[in-house]
Amino acid sequence: MAFLNDNYLKLRAGYLFPEIARRVNTFCSDNPEAAKRLIRCGIGDVTEPLPSSVRTAMHAAVDEMGERSTFRGYGPEQGHEFLRHAIAENDYRSHGLEVADDEIFVSDGSKCDCGNILDVLGSRNTIAVMDPVYPVYVDTNVMAGHTGSANDSGAYAGLLYLPCTEANGFVADVPTERADIVYLCFPNNPTGSVATRAQLEAWVQYALKHESILLFDAAYEAYISQPGIPHSIYEIPGARECAIEFRSFSKNGGFTGTRCAFTVVPKSLQARTASGEKHALHPLWNRRMSTKFNGVSYIVQRGAEALYTPQGKAEVAALISHYMGNAQILRTAAIDAGMSVWGGVNAPYIWVKAPAGMNSWQMFDRMLNDANVVITPGSGFGSAGEGYFRISSFNNRANAEEVARRIKSARW
Repeated sequence: MAFLNDNYLKLRAGYLFPEIARRVNTFCSDNPEAAKRLIRCGIGDVTEPLPSSVRTAMHAAVDEMGERSTFRGYGPEQGHEFLRHAIAENDYRSHGLEVADDEIFVSDGSKCDCGNILDVLGSRNTIAVMDPVYPVYVDTNVMAGHTGSANDSGAYAGLLYLPCTEANGFVADVPTERADIVYLCFPNNPTGSVATRAQLEAWVQYALKHESILLFDAAYEAYISQPGIPHSIYEIPGARECAIEFRSFSKNGGFTGTRCAFTVVPKSLQARTASGEKHALHPLWNRRMSTKFNGVSYIVQRGAEALYTPQGKAEVAALISHYMGNAQILRTAAIDAGMSVWGGVNAPYIWVKAPAGMNSWQMFDRMLNDANVVITPGSGFGSAGEGYFRISSFNNRANAEEVARRIKSARW
């Protein structure tokens, strides 16, 4: 009989969002009338149509694929040059940041990249994660065999958890312990918190001191509205020697169902072999992409490129304005209901403290059964998320207003 990867058996209670889906499906089956009123504010999936500029570009690309003279087969696994150049020029060099076109690697999602990056990182690393945090960081390390088993609270042996609490504004403090790999997510999913320049400078200095690598998830950077908050880790001097950045078109351009993202791997970034020799990660990641990935489709990449046109930029701004308008409505409703609230200012997520005496899943069940609203239990993001829940602002305006009404009218 074939052997399986035993590490998968360490995973607790399934991935968070499938567990939410299971509970919602059970509720809908048992309560068909209430199910008609159900509004989903749980998973961070966009609702608004793809921008016009994207659709136009993709239609043109489809027509190209229909003519022998312009048909394209396999493209570069790392991404077409037209998109890599547009990304590097618009997201980095136009802001004074040194990022070369060939340091951009186009993929089908930053979620995938956050897990796939482990392919080029050794199994001897000490891994640090924020808590609460996007579950993919933890689960992919469990799958890769970088952890022990989980305890009763869901924390895995072998991981260094960095608590994000009300006391530190849900921004993890730099630890006294050494960590080789540190996952940072700003604007944060799930708490909506952002890191100041001084806080990111402290992390870069920590990484340079310990020769650590920061895995910086900036999937929501386009939602930053307050001045002075860094959009990229590369705004911090020294970050090119210690950081990989992940970004996505999912939430700013509505590409959750279209699939396109990118990862920045600076050529100056190095890690050690087991024998102590230093090697650059850039060629290794390039080899990984060339071996295990056939690239994002030409049609999708043309659509992503259109986001950088003047029309595309205006349409992205309109999408962000729409979702952040929802966030303000939902945030205000939770505050008016007497709840303690964070986020919803520089991120499309509202982080809410559950009423006294209720844990996260109890709050999930109560919102589902009493208000017919799906939220995300904070404990699903880590033990430090217990007692909180996340509301997503990715919805149409009518739904956001109705959820706000239900929150304010409920007796918590």
